[in-house]
Amino acid sequence: MTTSAVLLLSCPDRRGLVAAVADFVAGHGGNVLHADQHIDVVGDRPWFFQRVEFSLDGMDLPRAELEPTFRRDVADRLDMAATLRFSDERTPTAILASRQPHCLTDLLMRWYANELSADVRVVVSNHPDHAELCAALGIPYVHEPVDDGSGGKPVQEERVLATLAEHGVELVVMARYMQILSPSFIAAYPNRIINIHHSFLPAFVGANPYRQAHDRGVKLIGATAHYATDDLDEGPIIEQETARVNHRDDVARLTRAGRDLETIVLARAVRAHLEHRVLVHGRKTVVF
Repeated sequence: MTTSAVLLLSCPDRRGLVAAVADFVAGHGGNVLHADQHIDVVGDRPWFFQRVEFSLDGMDLPRAELEPTFRRDVADRLDMAATLRFSDERTPTAILASRQPHCLTDLLMRWYANELSADVRVVVSNHPDHAELCAALGIPYVHEPVDDGSGGKPVQEERVLATLAEHGVELVVMARYMQILSPSFIAAYPNRIINIHHSFLPAFVGANPYRQAHDRGVKLIGATAHYATDDLDEGPIIEQETARVNHRDDVARLTRAGRDLETIVLARAVRAHLEHRVLVHGRKTVVF
């Protein structure tokens, strides 16, 4: 397949933004394949968001010069935040998991089937449960227990961060990793840690959401994938989904239905990030 490049852009809205980007691509011999944009009122002014995918065939700029040239000629002039990715590059990814296997297994099977453009370099867990699965797929598995007598959670986090650095990780996926990350951990991967929450946020945050849902007699349950921030379960939302339930559903049935939602929602969010379709602005996202 032809290699393409994707620009993700955001800036204060003004006339001529779309034309400036298109002129840059065409002026260097490229061809726009897809373009999508959105204008949102953030605070007291409109804000411009755009995703542009274009072919590299015929371009007169080497790949290494594309982003700096765009910044110099377009982005800096228009006060525009810009990032560039190439379609043939796979994002170095780590998956964090605890005991529950459903989200981890689903992601690994999608990766194995080449449905996710990730380079899964390591799985890290605070339990030993998934070592055999990862070994069968040829993925390094690192067991980092929290309570092993060597210093508790802070020391465990340092070991996990060292493991991620050792494997050159750029994206971290929390596949039901039942540990709260410290601000310093999150700061190491800003807007690059995706968490799945077993609830339709902002409802039923914290532990045992299906018990909370059952006790409230809800008619809908859901799951939410979001970027992790210092505020627990309040990071920018990437993807959500719901399913209808009724009074006949006990906690076990709600949990089964919720697990199905969690796997789907997490996979969608990870795919959107890998395909360079997510722009974060403040507490919200624009997902093209």
